[in-house]
Amino acid sequence: MTLFDTLSTLETGWPEFQPGHVWLAGAGPGDPRHLTLEVLSALAQADVVVFDALVNEAVLLLCPRAEHIYAGKRGGKPSAAQADICATLILEARKGKRVLRLKGGDPFLFGRGGEEALALTAEHIPFRVLPGLTSAFAALATAHIPVTMRGLSRAVTFATGHAADEPDDLDWAALARTGEPIIVYMGMKNLEKIIAKLMQAGLSGETPAAIIMAATTAQERIMTAPLHELAAEARRQGFAAPALIVIGSIVTMRARLSGGTAA
Repeated sequence: MTLFDTLSTLETGWPEFQPGHVWLAGAGPGDPRHLTLEVLSALAQADVVVFDALVNEAVLLLCPRAEHIYAGKRGGKPSAAQADICATLILEARKGKRVLRLKGGDPFLFGRGGEEALALTAEHIPFRVLPGLTSAFAALATAHIPVTMRGLSRAVTFATGHAADEPDDLDWAALARTGEPIIVYMGMKNLEKIIAKLMQAGLSGETPAAIIMAATTAQERIMTAPLHELAAEARRQGFAAPALIVIGSIVTMRARLSGGTAA
């Protein structure tokens, strides 16, 4: 019995993917084992899959009959314009296709899913949103770093670091003052700027920090260092995007949960 045969035996009331509809789906952090059952069902029904650069090729193997349209968006690299991606979704839906917009992580967490949903709404294109496992949750779990931990964190901030060199960026000083963990997406290009802003706001350079690169994939790498050493150590070890930056006392749990050794 195939995986999709197994799905068909589950009595969950799977929605039927109608022609002319667009489903905005999260492909999870990388490895196909983190796909939701709902996204697996969508992959089996789709006529067209419009996918991002962070979607694992192994995920695309699960929909071999569908047309695959690359719409990669990666910081610092040639990327498709968002307006063009929205236009593609609308065009393919108007052809009567079942259009699956497949994004790494979750479409509504730094995935521009909201922008695409607005574009579809404006053109009266029916759509659904299929949540995905966002990379922060999966990456920290595989790294033995609890996102929340009694006695260490009472809240957590998800931030994007791609605009840390722009004047209208986040108030990093305000984030530093919370004393709570910060998980930064898309921040490797501006890692030194982010660290400088946090430390200028009073965050100790000894604050535990980590970088998790290519989470859940065969290329996954994890490093930890005090905040003031993080950028230099990342350069020395050759860490690069895609990666998550984790800043806060929750990082200390990695060594404790790994028996004192970063496995």
